[in-house]
Amino acid sequence: MSVVPTTHPKPPRPTVVCFVRHGTTATTGKVLPGRARGLHLSDQGRDEATRAGAALAGMSVSAVYASPLERARETASAISESVGKPVVVERGLIECDFGSWTGEPLPQLRKLPEWEIVRHLPSSFRFPGGESFAELQARLADTVGGLCKSHPGEVVVAVSHADCIKVALAGALGVPLDLFQRIVVAPCSISTVVYDSEGPTVLAMGATGAPAAALPSTRERSL
Repeated sequence: MSVVPTTHPKPPRPTVVCFVRHGTTATTGKVLPGRARGLHLSDQGRDEATRAGAALAGMSVSAVYASPLERARETASAISESVGKPVVVERGLIECDFGSWTGEPLPQLRKLPEWEIVRHLPSSFRFPGGESFAELQARLADTVGGLCKSHPGEVVVAVSHADCIKVALAGALGVPLDLFQRIVVAPCSISTVVYDSEGPTVLAMGATGAPAAALPSTRERSL
């Protein structure tokens, strides 16, 4: 009696996602802009985007995705020039819907009692008339999953927004959503995650240098 060896399908090749927060705007750190239209990069933000593009130039990037908001698309455009790939708008990378808080000054929002929930118990919070943090994290997980499915074995850039990137990183790290505010991503910083069949590996968070040096070999990821 012969024994037929069991065959298993090959797991998908790992995908490297470089999350990039958009560059500085005139309202960064002052206002909660949310999904408001017409907000563009400042001169500082354009310089930051150029440097981010230079940092990613050696990464053999296969695709550049961006939130549909202007500040993200302008950041992605600078990166696109460096890596030689066109910008693809991905709605799943759009900023959190802050509802009636959109456009409000941050100093005023910090005075609200709800701000303590946003900071310390975000899993239970929904922005008035907007999105919840739980919905935001689920949206980012779906979006990243789609990017990985479309780009096995490739490197992709995803230009998004601070909270979007922070919840994605929290998910990759296995950090509870209520602790995601402990993560900081500065404008145009690069956070690099390898997604493979064994789960995500976070290589860098909020980095401003070239991420290529942080990429481990396949053997190193298996150790």
